[in-house]
Amino acid sequence: MSPASRYTYLGPEGTFTEAALRTLPEAATRELVPMVSVPAALDAVRNGDAGGALVPIENSVEGGITATLDQLAFGEPLMIYREVLLPIAFALLVRPGTALADVKTVTGHPAAQVQVRNWMAEHLPEALWESAASNADGARLVQEGRFDGAFAGEFAAPTYGLEPLATEIHDAANATTRFVLVGKPARLAAPTGADKTSAVFWLRDDHPGALLDLLQEFAIRGVNLMRIESRPTGEGLGKYCFSVDAEGHLTDRRLGETLMGLRRRCLKVRFLGSYPRADEIAPSVARGTTDIEFTEAADWLNRALDGRA
Repeated sequence: MSPASRYTYLGPEGTFTEAALRTLPEAATRELVPMVSVPAALDAVRNGDAGGALVPIENSVEGGITATLDQLAFGEPLMIYREVLLPIAFALLVRPGTALADVKTVTGHPAAQVQVRNWMAEHLPEALWESAASNADGARLVQEGRFDGAFAGEFAAPTYGLEPLATEIHDAANATTRFVLVGKPARLAAPTGADKTSAVFWLRDDHPGALLDLLQEFAIRGVNLMRIESRPTGEGLGKYCFSVDAEGHLTDRRLGETLMGLRRRCLKVRFLGSYPRADEIAPSVARGTTDIEFTEAADWLNRALDGRA
């Protein structure tokens, strides 16, 4: 297959990322290539070795996935084209014949640890945890005998010759991880009516109310922020950029004008894409912020300039 027909993902085989990727209809016609890390998956797209990469960006327990947020903010520009929401429940995978009393060392991705901490305190209070590059990589390490158990998806057990000793493990009910399909920047697809827009912005200077001033760009135009997280820029203590998700599509007048307002007032704004919401929930648009009302206001201004208002 050509590189354009290749999708990379956070590997190895058997990760939740792979499970999320396989929910996409186009995955059946793509070559799916596991990568050792989020940066490696995204760099394959940047280098032209893959047409897209699916990576985790947020989970409902711990929040943003910093490796992905930073890669999208600071690396060569990429664009988000769609998102996938995957319910997450872990299984404790062990080598055949292992009993719970035999499990003295466990592993998994760092994001898994915060989602199974209470379960471990109850069932494996003496077990030692050491993080792995991914949950599936933890399963591989158990296969190799380096750990007694790994917290991973139950579906990973056959791949690594393991057995699920316990299933449906999650401290938080309805735990969900959000993944994004990322590619090189291109012209936006048409809005669906239930869309999300992602961006990163940098403050021009630090002063009292600086962030509030910028958030008001969203508020006065009726744009709902779904997520906002600060990330250090690496330029010194106190230097941050802000990663946001907002309801709507860039072609919506309220959202387009919001980003123009940020662009005027910020040191830098990076647009990360407008794409369909996985939950298909349409935004509730406040009175005075619909495209029609923006158009009518612009028409009124033009009439005023002509002396016809």
